[in-house]
Amino acid sequence: VRTCPEESDRVERYIDGLPDSIHESVAASKPITMHEATEMATGLMDKKIRTYAKRHAANKRKFEDTSRNNQSRQQPPKRQDVARAYA
Repeated sequence: VRTCPEESDRVERYIDGLPDSIHESVAASKPITMHEATEMATGLMDKKIRTYAKRHAANKRKFEDTSRNNQSRQQPPKRQDVARAYA
């Protein structure tokens, strides 16, 4: 596949604009065409988003379980003897 100098410049600028975690992986793969660079970046971004969503869902479940368990263990509020205080 032959690329013109303009395309390699576009690929380089595209890679430079990516987030650091994805930038390193895409740059290491040394994509020749813009299509290769976008495919690689899109795949990595999708994977990162899926991982984040799974982790977030697991933490949410963990938090909900904890709050549910704490509610059953709470002591009722103590009533003070109001009549004795005013007598």
